[in-house]
Amino acid sequence: MRHCCLRTYAVLFTFSSLLVSTSCSQARHGGDERYYLVASNIKIPYWQLAAEGLSKAAAEMKITAEMVGPEKYDVNEERELFRAVVAKKPSGILVSPANPELLKADIDAAIQTGIPVITVDSDAPASQRLFFIGTNNYQAGITGGRLLARKLGGKGNVVIMTNPAQANLIDRRRGYEEALADTAIKIVDTVDVRGDPGIAFDKAKDILSNNKINVDAFVCLEALSGKVVADVLDRSHIQSKVVMAMDTDDETLSWIEKGGIVATIGQKPFTMAYVGLRMLDDLHHNKPQSLAENWSRNLRAVVPSAVDTGSTLIDRSNLSEIRRPQSGSKSQ
Repeated sequence: MRHCCLRTYAVLFTFSSLLVSTSCSQARHGGDERYYLVASNIKIPYWQLAAEGLSKAAAEMKITAEMVGPEKYDVNEERELFRAVVAKKPSGILVSPANPELLKADIDAAIQTGIPVITVDSDAPASQRLFFIGTNNYQAGITGGRLLARKLGGKGNVVIMTNPAQANLIDRRRGYEEALADTAIKIVDTVDVRGDPGIAFDKAKDILSNNKINVDAFVCLEALSGKVVADVLDRSHIQSKVVMAMDTDDETLSWIEKGGIVATIGQKPFTMAYVGLRMLDDLHHNKPQSLAENWSRNLRAVVPSAVDTGSTLIDRSNLSEIRRPQSGSKSQ
């Protein structure tokens, strides 16, 4: 199996809650503890896998945890739901900001009231969130960009499908751009899919019917558009385009098997939520004197700058292993 083993860019540390046994951790929990994971578009397979990780950690520690968020990509509804969660004064919050600038003030307000907030999947680095747990998205982009350059032979035109305001997707694009910098590959268009597969479908059709632009590849930086682009190409009987996808829902993996998608980069949302909840629990029981400390500049910080949960480049060569049932994915 070929792994893209991303270098950990976090300050290395271990929280005590990750070391103690389940029986010991259960003893300290009270019935009033409640934690939340706030995200957007939570019905997609990616976030359902995160919900499994959240549930597993909660079951092991005998605490209550819930994922909330809009069922579609809606940054304003996500902000309102985050505010509603803060008003409940929970023990801690995990949040994936679809628009980090929009949520910055609300994250800061939660921290100021003493609620630990950790970002997962997508970061809000300008906020006072304690730290980020997720993929090193810049490095993921580098990995995808290098493969793309090889597949295109160092030249060609590329269309990017993305949600432009989302921090993790910005980092992925930056990685792709860096990997393509010394090639003759050009990004000729950027499509804001706004978390809507229908937009991705219509835009892909329009681009393919536009004879003024010769497109050699589609780079899909979020989870929904890769399989949609592959479907559009298949309906049009076009087999000459390179499609790079993101994440590992069943449809995306099926398109890799059929050849419609060259590769995807698999993340670990289960791990993000599982580890994130355990870290929140530790912060609740061992709260720093001030949550609003600028930990990034503190050489004796009690929290890391970031925790890289890793990612894997997936193509036909390792698809069967990725599809093999894996342990730990269900709550016990």
